[in-house]
Amino acid sequence: MVVYRPGPIRWLWYAMGGGLPLRYRRWVLHDLTCRTWPLRHLVRLLVQLIPAAVVIVLVVPGPLWIALMAIAGGGLVGLMYACAFMYEATEGRATKAGYPGGTAALIRNERDESRRIAAEEFYAALPPDITPRNSE
Repeated sequence: MVVYRPGPIRWLWYAMGGGLPLRYRRWVLHDLTCRTWPLRHLVRLLVQLIPAAVVIVLVVPGPLWIALMAIAGGGLVGLMYACAFMYEATEGRATKAGYPGGTAALIRNERDESRRIAAEEFYAALPPDITPRNSE
């Protein structure tokens, strides 16, 4: 199956919270469930902070360092909230793409479970004479 990736303009729209047409539905699910999904989530949030940062630099009177500290402080608070609500935000994006609620979490859990099983099988297949270095 072909997975359509949005161009830069559509990706910016998506990063700012906009919905994408149905042809990008599979890509949205991939974006929300791949191995690097938390990093992708934080990148989208940093993109959302850029317009506010530009406005602060242009509007706040006084030395530039004051505006930069305001951006840093507000950005850190925003990133803390983004991390706290990361799962809910990705589920909202999946729902906006047309998937039922809980789909992204289900796919991530299945992936994590298959990795856990593979790791158990790997370690179970090791010869018994192999011991960890720090076991002494």
